[in-house]
Amino acid sequence: MSNLSDMRRDFNQPDLTRSDLLADPIHQFQTWLDEAIKLDILDPTAMTLATVDEQGRPAARIVLLKGLDEQGLCFYTNYHSAKGRQLATNPHAALVFFWPQMDRQVRFEGTVEKVSREQSEVYFKSRPLGSQISAAASDQSQPIASREMLEARAAKVTKQAQAGELDLPDFWGGYRLTPNRAEFWVGRPSRLHDRFAYTLQAGGNWCIERLCP
Repeated sequence: MSNLSDMRRDFNQPDLTRSDLLADPIHQFQTWLDEAIKLDILDPTAMTLATVDEQGRPAARIVLLKGLDEQGLCFYTNYHSAKGRQLATNPHAALVFFWPQMDRQVRFEGTVEKVSREQSEVYFKSRPLGSQISAAASDQSQPIASREMLEARAAKVTKQAQAGELDLPDFWGGYRLTPNRAEFWVGRPSRLHDRFAYTLQAGGNWCIERLCP
């Protein structure tokens, strides 16, 4: 086994200063995301979604950002999945984006709520048919006896889809995380990274502070 303690690389990004940052973290994130997309980074919209169940036990998984607006960040999933059940009992969650090619990380913390069914329908219809079928056929996070059984479910939904347009399942749709805190991190030499936090104030403005790395 490799010696994990010896695995390291240094960071050499230019400095990030307070004057570089926009007043709103959503706008600042959009700027960084656009830069990541222009650099053709693999899966720039991939993000870790962290949730907590009713016993206070955390869980995390990778999901894809599928919407960004003034209210927050959107993703889509099965409402009956583990994350859906956890969000139903505790709407507080966190998101993390990490772009190693840019030595940048962004964190958001906030509350999550479902988007409208109309918005979910628009997104669902925009997906490839195979993705629509998979969403409708999968009882996400529940045990299943075999791969063959899963494929049989998908085949059944495929036949239904061939008979007409596939409707949005009642158990599937979107969520929006509305942030009340955000962090922007840039890797710097000798681990003296640049790190800034945005904290939402009572009046709706954002307080921006430099943090120790």
